[in-house]
Amino acid sequence: MHRSDAQEQSYVTTPPHFAVCHRPDPPGGHRNPLRPGDSGGSALDSREIHLITTAEGARRARLALLSDDPGWFHRLRSDHHLPPIAFDDTCIHVPCAAQGHPLDDIRTPADNEAMADFIAETVRKLTADPASEVHASIAGGRKTMGFYLGYALSLYGRPQDRLSHVLVSEPFESSWDFFYPSPTSRIIPLPNKNLADTRDAQITLASIPFVRLRDGLPEDLLAGRSSFAATVAAARIALEPPALQLDLARRTILASGKVVSLPPVPLALLAVFARRAQQGLPPLSAPNKEVPDFDWGERFLHEYRLVRGPMDDLEQTEKALKNGMDGGYFSAHLSKLRRVLNKNLGPAATPYLIADSATRPRRYRLALPPEAITFAPLPDGKLAKSDSPAPLDDTGA
Repeated sequence: MHRSDAQEQSYVTTPPHFAVCHRPDPPGGHRNPLRPGDSGGSALDSREIHLITTAEGARRARLALLSDDPGWFHRLRSDHHLPPIAFDDTCIHVPCAAQGHPLDDIRTPADNEAMADFIAETVRKLTADPASEVHASIAGGRKTMGFYLGYALSLYGRPQDRLSHVLVSEPFESSWDFFYPSPTSRIIPLPNKNLADTRDAQITLASIPFVRLRDGLPEDLLAGRSSFAATVAAARIALEPPALQLDLARRTILASGKVVSLPPVPLALLAVFARRAQQGLPPLSAPNKEVPDFDWGERFLHEYRLVRGPMDDLEQTEKALKNGMDGGYFSAHLSKLRRVLNKNLGPAATPYLIADSATRPRRYRLALPPEAITFAPLPDGKLAKSDSPAPLDDTGA
């Protein structure tokens, strides 16, 4: 599915589309559904082009490509009998500058940041649909725009998405009058005052491999708007060795560079396993489902008192665990801990989850090295980035 092309200058939109439509069939017996003469299957019924550009680039695209005359995009489809594809004024996207007006060019650091955020957000939205396929072309435009588009696809791209560049043969690549190889003779002037026949032009689609980082991003970055810099920072953290800092008094942890607030009971349960991992102690068996385990209750209450502090009323929890902790209590709050970590950290949560041995009798542990775990207050600057306050209820429900 040819969904996304991003360039600055309008005239470079047609060569990428021509190249995509004429690319050879991929391996595995599948046909290129955009090739001339193909009807296109149901998976490609929503083919569309999205052009990310500046205000001046948008003006040129409307005049050169989408107008009735010369209307080069419509001519391209007609000359090469291409299937229908959605590309109109609504598919031309221009970011706004800091002052709120459409961005004319990338001249300042603020313009640069605005373009980076806009490209990243556009790619995030286009890749949100699991049934879509994005083919992004970095041809033309400012070098920074091509870089940001490639980087954005690296952050958000999926296995089906593609990144490419278009190579135009000499002497056509420098001509403003060239849009695509014509099926019949068409003579155009060149910058050096010579003439050339567009029928002789060669267009090559050069595929660009890229590293996919999407699986390491937290779910909130995939689901909601985020700046380019914040998304890059999250990807960097996901590639770093895991480290866990527990601030029990403020009921927060720092994991994969992100502050997460935890309810008291799941936090105390995490602290039990973090303390053992830090001290190099062996895994623990879960409490029996029917018979309360007194030792389990004591080790849990030790951490729970640190979480709640000396001024809180702990009577309800201490009464519930006076004979020990049973398997039902353990399983319920272990599941809650896993849900909170997965929701806040996404795929990066894996090293911070309490793992079991998968064989009976099941034994549980936090599989982090001792040096990766610290119990210490978080700096106020870090706490300010916490997504939500920790619940204060005794049950942690």
